[in-house]
Amino acid sequence: MEEAKAKKINVELYTRYKTFSWDLLFYYAIIFLFFTETKGINAADVLLAESFYPIFKIIFLIPATILICSLGKKKSLMVGNSFVAAAIFTYIIGNSFIFIVIGELLSAIGFIIKGVCESNILYDSLEKNEKRGIIFGKIEGKGTSYYYYIDAISAVIAGVLFSINGYIPMIFCLLMSMFSIYLSSKFKDIDEREKMSINKIKGEFKDLVNSFRLFGKSPRLKNLIFFGALISAIMLSITMLRSSIMQDIGIPSEYFGIIFALLGLISGISAKNEHRFHKKFRNKTLASLAIPLVFSFIILGVVCSANISYGVNVATVLIVFLVQYVVKGPFYPLIKQYMNNFTTANLRTKISSSFNLLENILRFLVTFMASNLLRITTTANTFTILGCILGVIVVLMLDNMRKKVGLKPEEYLEKDIKILELK
Repeated sequence: MEEAKAKKINVELYTRYKTFSWDLLFYYAIIFLFFTETKGINAADVLLAESFYPIFKIIFLIPATILICSLGKKKSLMVGNSFVAAAIFTYIIGNSFIFIVIGELLSAIGFIIKGVCESNILYDSLEKNEKRGIIFGKIEGKGTSYYYYIDAISAVIAGVLFSINGYIPMIFCLLMSMFSIYLSSKFKDIDEREKMSINKIKGEFKDLVNSFRLFGKSPRLKNLIFFGALISAIMLSITMLRSSIMQDIGIPSEYFGIIFALLGLISGISAKNEHRFHKKFRNKTLASLAIPLVFSFIILGVVCSANISYGVNVATVLIVFLVQYVVKGPFYPLIKQYMNNFTTANLRTKISSSFNLLENILRFLVTFMASNLLRITTTANTFTILGCILGVIVVLMLDNMRKKVGLKPEEYLEKDIKILELK
């Protein structure tokens, strides 16, 4: 009876938690402006500090797993949200590059823990029957959609508040992070803590290494994982650059929140219509998403470098951002769908781990490259150079994938089919 009551509490609380605590609120629309205008930190240093974030996530993945197995999911989730709150506090009190790096470290640890615990708390709380997955998807989807609505509202408010005082939206962000700690304290632990031995840790690491070797033997999975990780890394790496180009062309800070809120809603709408993209483009879907993404960099860079007029610059930025957010919406569900096709449950876990590791490595490389470009040239030129380099890489990868991905099951090579025998 006690366990059933605990499960009920967790399920009822989860949607509210996901709505307010899945990611940072009052943050993304203004954080670049906060660092550069309020704190006076160079844009290249901001981007360099951000490049450490994916590296920190890789380094602390195993220690975070040990912590979760030792404390249990509820206490670990409280710890994770505490690290995120500490990161925001560090950003508020700090005035130098090193403080941003420390904040990125704290944030990386916090979000690793949150990423492991949040969905698992919900899944552990649902009854073990044939409808478990469907119910999980509905609750998860409901909380996610509510978060996007709240995030859009908070982005608009953050932009307005920043124009009054740059610290106000960051204080609101800190308060919401502290509220997340409170909400996570209301969950109930319903599973026994698993003791993590050194041998098990070594086994997990060895399993991940073996997964890379295994996928290397499958042309289909190798290409899908690397291509998906690259495009995902590109989209994650340009968040700060978007704010930088808007700042460069003179868009008032109070409009940042409105612009990003509308773009977020558009991304949500396109995500809901991912099946339409797949139905229309079929085996050319990845190309139809990736090519507009990388070549939009070149268009944005060339037009803003020419500096024809303020109106043309603003129109170009908004149109290019619109394209990028339309691409962002369906990409994640589609790449996961394509990678998981024809696979077993055990194999899907290995694919996810390999994808996340490679995504973080590539995200570091792209962000690090962008940071160094910003030191020697403008944001517009940085977009142009990145677009040219990444455009060539993407086109070459798509050409290599033509006869290896998007085929009918009977058209794949024998080594692509044999990988499905993994248990």
